[in-house]
Amino acid sequence: MEGLELICFQIISSVGTARSIFIEAIREAKEGRIKEARDMVQEGAEIFTQGHHSHMELIQKEASGEKTEVNLLLIHTEDMLMSAESFRILAIEFIDLYEKMYAQK
Repeated sequence: MEGLELICFQIISSVGTARSIFIEAIREAKEGRIKEARDMVQEGAEIFTQGHHSHMELIQKEASGEKTEVNLLLIHTEDMLMSAESFRILAIEFIDLYEKMYAQK
């Protein structure tokens, strides 16, 4: 495995792990463990950044004239990247909501 395929799998691995952490952070917040949830979002964001850097490399290559072959693997990679980012945003919102809810009890 090399080139684009390797980069895609690196991105999928990083952002997939991050997405799982974001989902788990929501579960932690639901149980009232707000600090743990926020820590998990931070951990997930750090892992997500690894995939994001690889993605930026692809964009920079494209911008410099090196064409990227669009295939199903690349489309899946893009989907995973956006899904993880969406879950990060939702996790932060849910944590804020659960924090307010638990503060009112």
